[in-house]
Amino acid sequence: MLDFFTIFSKGGIVLWCFQGAGVTESFTGPVNALIRSVILQERSGNNTFTHEALSLKYKLDNEFELVFVVGFQKILTLTYVDKFIDDVQLHFRDRYKNELEQKGALKLLNNNFEFEDDFKTLLRDAEDSSKARGPVSMRTFTESQKSQKTVKSMIETKGGDKGKEQGGKKNKNAKKEEGHGKVSTSEKTVENGNQGLTQDEIMQKKREEFFRKRMAGSAEKTSKSPKPQKPKEKQMRVWDMAGSSTKDLDYSQRNGNGSHDSGLTDMYLLSVDYESSEEEEEIEEEEEKVVITDISKKGGGFGGMFGMLKGLVGSKSLTQEDMEPVLDKMRDHLIAKNVAADIASQLCDSVAKKLEGKVMGTFTTVASTVKQALQDSLVQILQPKRRVDILRDVLEARSQRRPFVITFCGVNGVGKSTNLAKISFWLIENGFTVLIAACDTFRAGAVEQLRTHQRRLNSLHPPEKHGGRPVVQLYEKGYGKDAAGIAMEAIAYARNQAFDVVLVDTAGRMQDNAPLMTALAKLIAVNMPDLVLFVGEALVGNEAVDQLVKFNQALADHSMSDKPRLIDGIVLTKFDTIDDKVGAAISMTYITGQPIVFVGTGQTYNDLRSLNARAVVSALMKA
Repeated sequence: MLDFFTIFSKGGIVLWCFQGAGVTESFTGPVNALIRSVILQERSGNNTFTHEALSLKYKLDNEFELVFVVGFQKILTLTYVDKFIDDVQLHFRDRYKNELEQKGALKLLNNNFEFEDDFKTLLRDAEDSSKARGPVSMRTFTESQKSQKTVKSMIETKGGDKGKEQGGKKNKNAKKEEGHGKVSTSEKTVENGNQGLTQDEIMQKKREEFFRKRMAGSAEKTSKSPKPQKPKEKQMRVWDMAGSSTKDLDYSQRNGNGSHDSGLTDMYLLSVDYESSEEEEEIEEEEEKVVITDISKKGGGFGGMFGMLKGLVGSKSLTQEDMEPVLDKMRDHLIAKNVAADIASQLCDSVAKKLEGKVMGTFTTVASTVKQALQDSLVQILQPKRRVDILRDVLEARSQRRPFVITFCGVNGVGKSTNLAKISFWLIENGFTVLIAACDTFRAGAVEQLRTHQRRLNSLHPPEKHGGRPVVQLYEKGYGKDAAGIAMEAIAYARNQAFDVVLVDTAGRMQDNAPLMTALAKLIAVNMPDLVLFVGEALVGNEAVDQLVKFNQALADHSMSDKPRLIDGIVLTKFDTIDDKVGAAISMTYITGQPIVFVGTGQTYNDLRSLNARAVVSALMKA
């Protein structure tokens, strides 16, 4: 049932592996994909990963820096896998704990240990426990209670005494009558006692019985009290600054006209004093606890030192309960800094999985450990898993005598055309010629906007300095035309005229606009650009996730290739308007797994920067 199971260290050392019967393909490909896409990209919040036809489940052992991975066909539904991988991890730890602590993973590998028999035993137990039970056979008619009934038992008599003759119902309710016999008897007694009374009289009778029992209970408490309770006499009030008062202020024993209350009132006062004395004893006990706590806080004995060390882990393994309060605060902090809520939760879950079971130092707090792990994870996310070096790629394309093609896409109003002009200026400054393809045939004024940018760029770099040839040209066919066809013609023109770079401007479109998303997927599938850049705003939060997910989904759905072209990089605009709320950078990079190539920091052609991952994380973690 399982294709493979492997145990390896986070350093890349394979300690042990198992391959199922009949499996010929190596497991290195799926495991390497898991390492690149999940473990190195800090996406370990979910322990499931899919690679082609395989489903992979993994378990991190942070104490010994080990990873347990199991792979099986994703068309199978194996309910025992999660428990099985936990059992293997615990068994492996218990058996080789001393070797791992003393020698490490490499020395354990050199000892040529045997684990296959234990593994097969655990696998067999897991498969046996998950086997479905056989269907329960239905009872025959002769075994049912209905078959025991006779025709006579189904005939009702005139007196309505049906219960004596229906043996089936009597047997059926026998246990209920036995279990509740006392209650039934008491109910009958009450009913017999209330015969001939109206509903109001019954209620009045119950109220009298209630008050009588209550007063009897109060008297019983008073008689059982270990201390004789008396109404407390008030002391004469002493005035500190103005002498003493000779007037008796004790009115506890008198009513309004100076006479004493009835016996009922005296009993009520006794009851109140008894209860107040109990409350006073509880208050005194609480005051003693407070005094003890204050002494420990002020440094009596070793209390002061223990108070200083409060919150320190002290060489213990971190658990989910230890990290939960800190992670909740971190999650709220990330959301406040414009990180999408789902992404913030996944990041915190990933950090929890990364730290769970890890042994901390003596003078290390949980908060500082979690914060440092989260910072490292954010830096790892922002650093691209592949480097996008446009200048190098343009030189390589020039050596092949073809133009380097970049396609810009995004939603409406994010600044695609403006940032396209900024990148044109940057390419011109590095000595390349640029052809701008006006493929936004939908928005009014789009072509005129690009023509204005072309004139300004050529004025900054006059053709006389470049052999009389304009460094920037615009290829346009007007409005209402097929964008994919215009892009194809522009690329062919650039190849004939020896342009170094073609920048394809597309129409802004919302991610849920199906016709425009289909047109974009067609443009990319037909022309196969070298780089697809998504232009997004740094102002968005949760919307960034929805935009990128639907853009990638549309490109995959409408592609005519088995391996569709998706978004290769991100241009983050309006980055100068958000101060330290830079969470959109995290959200976009986490969703796509692609790097942020450029950051727009202003409105001039020079306001284009590359992303500094550590500076962004520092701003993100700032309180």
